Amino acid sequence: MQEWILETINQFGYIGVFLLIAVENIFPPIPSEVILTFSGFMTTYSEMHVWAVVIAATLGSLAGALILYGVGRILSPERLEQWLDGWIGKLLRFKKGDISSACKWFEKHGNGAVFFCRCVPIVRSLISIPAGMANMQMGLFLLFTTAGSLVWNTILVWLGVVAGASWELIVGYIGTYSTITLLVLAAGGLIAAAWYLKKRYFKKQ
Repeated sequence: MQEWILETINQFGYIGVFLLIAVENIFPPIPSEVILTFSGFMTTYSEMHVWAVVIAATLGSLAGALILYGVGRILSPERLEQWLDGWIGKLLRFKKGDISSACKWFEKHGNGAVFFCRCVPIVRSLISIPAGMANMQMGLFLLFTTAGSLVWNTILVWLGVVAGASWELIVGYIGTYSTITLLVLAAGGLIAAAWYLKKRYFKKQ
């Protein structure tokens, strides 16, 4: 995959960066660290400019985020509550009210969640779905998505500039960071699920 990414950037420049980042936002396994750090490195020997790369990447982030936001709007709380009202909800011990509670939480903390999650691997893409589900105001979603994406993109592009030909070392460090993040999220998810099921079980008892 890395060779395909590098070839796309070499061939299409800013448009390649835009398209790759847009796809990366929809399909998180595509490594944004490879796209951004290599693009930063390219600015040291090609006609590409650092801030033009950052802008192209941020526009790509917005495009991908808007698609997932639309998916979240399709997966409305009402539709999910209908699913949870059936055997799926009984199996998972979820109730219709749980979705409303989650949406209320997002309405209260959504702005910060969207901004900070844009700087966290894996979650940075997926945060757009609950934002759409919670019907987050489009203007605020675009504002905080742009701000968070701008921070992430700027850092990685400049790391590529500073690292130069050693940009792949940065990719390795970010990959380790991503792995640790994934493990922490998985552990947190398991703990939250165990706590939730235990609470539901003892409440039922």
